[in-house]
Amino acid sequence: MPELPEVQAHAERLTDDYAGQPLQRFVPLTFTALKTVAPPPDSAYGLPLDEVGRRGKYLLLHFGPVTFAVHLMQGGRLSVDAKQSARPRGGQARFVFAGDQPALLLTEQGTERKAGVWCMSTDEVLTTPPLVQLGPEADLVEPDEMAAHFAERSVRLHGFLRDQRAIAGLGRRLANEVCHRAKLSPFAMTGKLGPDAAAEVVKAIRDAVAEGLEYERGRDDMSSSKDRPGRVHRRTGEPCPICGDTIRAVEYSGYTVNYCPTCQTGGKVLADNTTSKFLK
Repeated sequence: MPELPEVQAHAERLTDDYAGQPLQRFVPLTFTALKTVAPPPDSAYGLPLDEVGRRGKYLLLHFGPVTFAVHLMQGGRLSVDAKQSARPRGGQARFVFAGDQPALLLTEQGTERKAGVWCMSTDEVLTTPPLVQLGPEADLVEPDEMAAHFAERSVRLHGFLRDQRAIAGLGRRLANEVCHRAKLSPFAMTGKLGPDAAAEVVKAIRDAVAEGLEYERGRDDMSSSKDRPGRVHRRTGEPCPICGDTIRAVEYSGYTVNYCPTCQTGGKVLADNTTSKFLK
């Protein structure tokens, strides 16, 4: 799933290419693509795109008083659509612009089909679902705030980092990278992490996000997961670039937790099943 760096860089590219272009029409290509009923998308017709912003993992297409929030989910993309075919592969919705500007097509590969578009009043976009449910931006949280969040509820660190209601913008890849950079077990309980650990997590988030942004901003399009930079994510069996130990994995049905035993768990190897008692 695209995370904060990929979505932010893509928003910047779209702003550069589409700012000032009037929206001609919005076309849902599936019944589930448009998640809202009011305001209607046609209230934005004829209005120029001010910019494409971001909140968490959502792209925000601002057309004056109307904003479209777009979530790409696991396999989604919002890409230039010059052909505008009637039945594009994986097509969910299309933004058509006036003049010669190519359309933008929201696609989603796979079978889940959870990508979607919310049409909202710009004044209320941050205070209504789905964005109102998001926590603070992950790369803007200060150490004392992080420590307070950790103290509020005790959950596994990896799960906390992926929870958009706790902090917004991170996903499975960055959760792996942040835990490694902070030298903390992915299954450490947040309630037991004090201010020093919170400060290390904040620093790790900012470093990992900055690395991802630098990579994404050097591209012409959004990267695929396998191409994104990282020290441990998707590197099971490879040597840790910091200490040389073998990168390990805990496999779940939908994702993999990667970690380095030497850097993160005092040399202990975490059992690779969901019913084991993990290192706290």
